[in-house]
Amino acid sequence: MARKPVKQQVSPTQADQMPTVPIEVHRASTSFDSSKTISASSRFGEPWVQSTRKAITQGFGAWTRFSTGLVRKWGWYPKVEPYAGYGTGDYARLVCRTVMAPGGSRSGELMRGIRGMLSVPAAGVRVKIEIDGVPVSQVQVGVSEVYDRYDSSREISSEYAVSDRAGYLDLVAERGNTPGVHRVSYQVARRKKVTSELFVVPSGAKVGIITDVDDTIMVTQAPSPVKAAYNLLLLNPKKRSTVPGMSALFTRLADMMPDAPFFYLSTSPWNVESSIRNFIAEQGYPAGPLLLRDLDPRPKTFVPSGVEHKLQFAEQLMEDFPDMKFILIGDDGQKDPVTYATIARRYPGRVLAIAIRELSPRESSALGQVAGLTATQPMPVTDVPVFTGTTGANIMKTMLPYLRHELGLE
Repeated sequence: MARKPVKQQVSPTQADQMPTVPIEVHRASTSFDSSKTISASSRFGEPWVQSTRKAITQGFGAWTRFSTGLVRKWGWYPKVEPYAGYGTGDYARLVCRTVMAPGGSRSGELMRGIRGMLSVPAAGVRVKIEIDGVPVSQVQVGVSEVYDRYDSSREISSEYAVSDRAGYLDLVAERGNTPGVHRVSYQVARRKKVTSELFVVPSGAKVGIITDVDDTIMVTQAPSPVKAAYNLLLLNPKKRSTVPGMSALFTRLADMMPDAPFFYLSTSPWNVESSIRNFIAEQGYPAGPLLLRDLDPRPKTFVPSGVEHKLQFAEQLMEDFPDMKFILIGDDGQKDPVTYATIARRYPGRVLAIAIRELSPRESSALGQVAGLTATQPMPVTDVPVFTGTTGANIMKTMLPYLRHELGLE
């Protein structure tokens, strides 16, 4: 992170007394929403890109104003959509979003993607946050985001945090966390508390898993835009298909490395978080935080490519867990091979292994089932071992023996 919380040593006795002390919270300045990431991309300097971005930004603002006014007439008011966070023994990263919803609406509801995509953001909403029943105190309030205008209303209290223009809150809480799953509660006016999970990574964890979602664990046919759009927006979430053998592979990895955290990375927007989260639980994949992206067209999030999105989050995790090595799992349909090779080059010695699921011609191209064509990417050129296969069982046969040897588990 561009700004790290001050590390604190917490003894067992102090930890027992922590419920009496509010938890300090800082607004996160992360590597994936910093201005340096965007300025490094030359495509944002092109006039046509700037014009397009301006048009989309204006359209986004107009739609937000219109839709907000409309749903207020219907009697809708803000609610919180909580997202699973992650943390260490020193701090925790919390993410949620405030959206407009009718009175009987519940957070985290399983819904078709089209409904999630039409969510109306609730900007500038006061949110009270607790971790395991302990309130957090907002100590850095002011500019809502790097690219938002100054908002003096964000300076008025330490009892709550205030969501940004798109409804998001991205905070870092300073706290001595014990390893395991904790509960984070969020509450806004006129609504009951809603909760999400906080996955605290054990300090002794030496290996973590960063995995793609689309066509790696869940069949979306992302290389085919029409099929991908249908699966994302219109398909009943309960009918989503799992990639054969991947759940078994992930279960074996979790058994082999009980302390290893799983980070699920997708270029899908936060709007469909509930659908992906329910899929992970229903299909028996190990629990873990989702790392998605929002659709707010400000510079920090404007049409980032899949490669940029995954690189930025991977860099964030490398910084958050500097002593951890990672296993990278993806597919060859969305440039995961080149993305993971780039990560391995940037962080020598930090990537333990790469697993790439190979898509069939039918999955990878609209013409694939007719002409046998593919839109897949070549395997990464890297010193890190790369294991490939069309199913999880194929990858398991070769990767697991290697990992057992490298981790001294034989």
